[in-house]
Amino acid sequence: MQKELWKGNEAIAEAAVRAGCKAYFGYPITPQNEIPEYMSHRMPETGGVFLQAESEVAAINMVYGASAAGVRAMTSSSSPGISLKQEGISYLIGAELPAVIVNMMRGGPGLGTIQAGQADYFQATRAPGHGDGHMIVLAPSGIQEAVDLVADAFDMADIYRNPVMILADGMIGQMMEPIVWKEREAVALPPKDWAALGREAPGKTHFVTSLRLQSPENERFNQELTGKYQRIADKETRWEEIDCQDADLIIVAYGTTSRICQSAARKLRQEGIKVGIFRPITLWPYPYEALRKAAQQQSVKAVLTVEMSSGQMVEDVRLAMCGLKPTPFYGRTGGMIPETDDVADKVRQILQEVKP
Repeated sequence: MQKELWKGNEAIAEAAVRAGCKAYFGYPITPQNEIPEYMSHRMPETGGVFLQAESEVAAINMVYGASAAGVRAMTSSSSPGISLKQEGISYLIGAELPAVIVNMMRGGPGLGTIQAGQADYFQATRAPGHGDGHMIVLAPSGIQEAVDLVADAFDMADIYRNPVMILADGMIGQMMEPIVWKEREAVALPPKDWAALGREAPGKTHFVTSLRLQSPENERFNQELTGKYQRIADKETRWEEIDCQDADLIIVAYGTTSRICQSAARKLRQEGIKVGIFRPITLWPYPYEALRKAAQQQSVKAVLTVEMSSGQMVEDVRLAMCGLKPTPFYGRTGGMIPETDDVADKVRQILQEVKP
């Protein structure tokens, strides 16, 4: 298969088109602006709809409307813009509407900086809007994986009737890499017999809402969501392990940071220090059991979390460990990026401290 050189944001947008996205609604914000720019000319070419909304709030509610009509819909933004979409995301969850949302994270809080960050982890995995709701959260480490996960995201959204977020950082959006457009096997998707089709389906009136005023009814719905989330965790949890089988120390990292950590691990192995990489691909559901199993080996002396934040995913790592092994943390934040040498130095320091 022929490789093509693509910029991350544009590749993600093209992947959405090839996955059958027919409605895109967005609002410009760095570092994801190439996605709406690309969609502005690509969607009309494929019979889809592009609309630059008047705000991020408007964009997510347009996604709600298109999805309610049975259309594959998508929006994208960066950290402050995703904050504005939170209410709409909760409504999507409450109405059980499929949607794909891309967040190209930047450094915060507030307007922060346009440089890459990973400090939206809590927002994506803990509180995507109010109420007892979750998005499926997928974290690519490069452009090829981002392209592949976009197609998976649309399928997951339809299968589980739930929003799916592609959580990446600004570096993935802005860098260029060679990719292959892969042929995908067709996935059996459930019929959208719940969609509000209006005049297209005379005699079939469907009412799409997240409003359930009677508390017993709303509790039953939340219990059903809990069951759905367990099915998602059972079937869709994803991760990658690299050289964990003989590791003295395991580094846990996701997205671009995991690539930096892989470089550090290769450097350390040349020195005789055995370092493994555990990379969660689904940040929700999180691969707790897989991480705990990887760290149970006697050779593993510590599990180091590396993030572009003050420490967010490290909480999930510590939940997975439950005191099994020491769980130190190394992070850069505010748009600063961990350096390979800094990660390697941190590993050497930890192994010195935990020596028997």
